[in-house]
Amino acid sequence: MTSTAAAATASSSIQEEEHAYFSTNPPPRNLDVHIAQAKAFVDTHAAAKRPVVLITSGGTTVPLEKQTVRFIDNFSAGTRGATSAEYFLEAGYAVIFLHREFSLLPYSRHFSHAATDSFLDFLVETPGAGVGVRPDVEKSMLAVLRKYRAVRDANLLLVLPFVTIDDYLHELRAMSNLMRPLGPSGLLYLAAAVSDFFVPHDRMAEHKIQSTDAVKSAPGTSKPAAEGAGDPTQAKRLVIDLDPVPKFLKRLVDGWASDSMIVSYKLETDPSILVHKARYSLDRYQHHLVIGNLLSTRKWEVVFVSPGREDHWLRVPRTSGWGEAEGRPLRADELPKEDPESEIESLIIPAVQELHEAHIKNFQKR
Repeated sequence: MTSTAAAATASSSIQEEEHAYFSTNPPPRNLDVHIAQAKAFVDTHAAAKRPVVLITSGGTTVPLEKQTVRFIDNFSAGTRGATSAEYFLEAGYAVIFLHREFSLLPYSRHFSHAATDSFLDFLVETPGAGVGVRPDVEKSMLAVLRKYRAVRDANLLLVLPFVTIDDYLHELRAMSNLMRPLGPSGLLYLAAAVSDFFVPHDRMAEHKIQSTDAVKSAPGTSKPAAEGAGDPTQAKRLVIDLDPVPKFLKRLVDGWASDSMIVSYKLETDPSILVHKARYSLDRYQHHLVIGNLLSTRKWEVVFVSPGREDHWLRVPRTSGWGEAEGRPLRADELPKEDPESEIESLIIPAVQELHEAHIKNFQKR
């Protein structure tokens, strides 16, 4: 078989897998509404020749039941995505913010991510039964409010939620296809923490998975899961059979958003494999940039891995510098105890923007 024939066979197989997945795992309830909103948003900014970035943010859930009570989740609060959105907006982009429902949002994140404070703690009662802002945060809140209102009034930010892995993949495919009119001015910035495994819809329990066998003798009870799936609570243990989530990231390049620049993230906990895994993802999915980061140092550093370029580390500056850390991940003992004074996204987004501008110029030369 020639290389061309092998590539065609592989492409056909991926498309068949795509059709099988999206035809058997139902879309989110509001997908049509989101598509209409995003189409109008993209058309407006395409006409204005403004670059548009689709940012994915937060984690995806893996439901264990069709009427979901239990699900698998991950730690992501959406900090990277929400913070990046603000810097993209400052850089002149319009932003479609596809985020996990109830995760952090641009601008409001400044007052909703504290471990102990509620947003209401920033408010005070004023004379005449009015509501005001605490004097110590009034100045900073006003600055954030002005930025948010400017973005809102200029229609530069579209916020769309998802919850499950199925929601996410349906939304990603739809939004990516809508980016096509932008050509190379479209940018996909995939910062969401996406589940690697899921329960296919046809194997999912219809009702809440029971922790005892008390209902087995009840008349008229339905089977605990789809036909052939068996009882997941055998021997008083919950046994979950997960399938790998289909790897559709290559479809972003091959079909969904073929002209857009595509940036994805690779999160690891083992520093010895970070760059290798980022390079593997780059080669496998043919994205334009993979940004690698470690769970323990993600606020301090990332590494850019891209075709034809040396690996490039970005680090939040510190007074004494990082010395011998150039070219390798930071060690835990090299990190200050406090969080960095500046946000690393303030370095990431200008670097991504520079690569995106080069992508547009290269596309125009074709």
